Amino acid sequence: MRVAVLGPGGVGGLLAGALHRAGTEVVIVAREQTAATISAGGLHVRSMSLGEWVAHPLAVERLEQPVDVLIVATKASGLEPALGRIAVEPALVFPLLNGLDHLQVLRERFAAGSVLAGSIRVEADRPEAGVIVHTSPFLLVQMASAEPAARGGMEELARALADAGVSAQVLDSEAQVMWSKLVRLNALACTTSAYDKLLGEIRSTPALRADLEGAIEEACAVGRAEGARDVDAATAIAELDRAHETLGSSMQRDIAAGRPPELDAIPGSVLRAAARHGLRCPTIERLVAMIAERAGAPLPAVAR
Repeated sequence: MRVAVLGPGGVGGLLAGALHRAGTEVVIVAREQTAATISAGGLHVRSMSLGEWVAHPLAVERLEQPVDVLIVATKASGLEPALGRIAVEPALVFPLLNGLDHLQVLRERFAAGSVLAGSIRVEADRPEAGVIVHTSPFLLVQMASAEPAARGGMEELARALADAGVSAQVLDSEAQVMWSKLVRLNALACTTSAYDKLLGEIRSTPALRADLEGAIEEACAVGRAEGARDVDAATAIAELDRAHETLGSSMQRDIAAGRPPELDAIPGSVLRAAARHGLRCPTIERLVAMIAERAGAPLPAVAR
């Protein structure tokens, strides 16, 4: 299959490099300077689980050739401008953004049935253009669609990812794909960013661990109301208990680098979903307020 990757940051760059190394035809879609950097020097990937290599996929500023799959891996705040670089209608659109709201944006932009629910569990960063660092051993991609016609394409994509060393699962429930990650990601992002501490210290400090568990429990209640019947607080907590103690979050790194945190995309999406069902999330609301004050960032719309 032919795969385009919009946004060669930590997530997009890692998948683009892995797929290209395994023999999949890959084209990266990026800003002019980033595309030029990758075209000139390749994509340098250092992965704890996959090794180290340099990939040389095609890199362009604008996608004008048909593709089987468009992997969308931008930040939520940069999604709509980035979509201006896509001039074709991909057979499948596979978003790997944080939060929930991007699904509606993409289903308005492309054929609604072509847009999959997708998530990735990974710790990866792009310290500079064309350089990708994957810093932990976990790497799992999940996808689902309510459209039966998308099943064959999803299974082909999952096989291509597996051939590239990336664990991939095709599930039956879109809500399960989105919320099984979000309940864990939201709690990790909120606690690490509110307190500027890594997971090990959060787990070992009783008051901070209580916030971590409270954020998970609140998000699980919202996820179940949204249709993710199998999200379970104990499972999410156990997953974070197994993670390495130096695990942080992209939101925490964004604040440290002076970049806007994804408060609206991550906890904002949980709080908006909670409001739809008349639920309150006091732990998440308190952590969001702490982060907004610490980062000098606006509160998510629902929390103002």
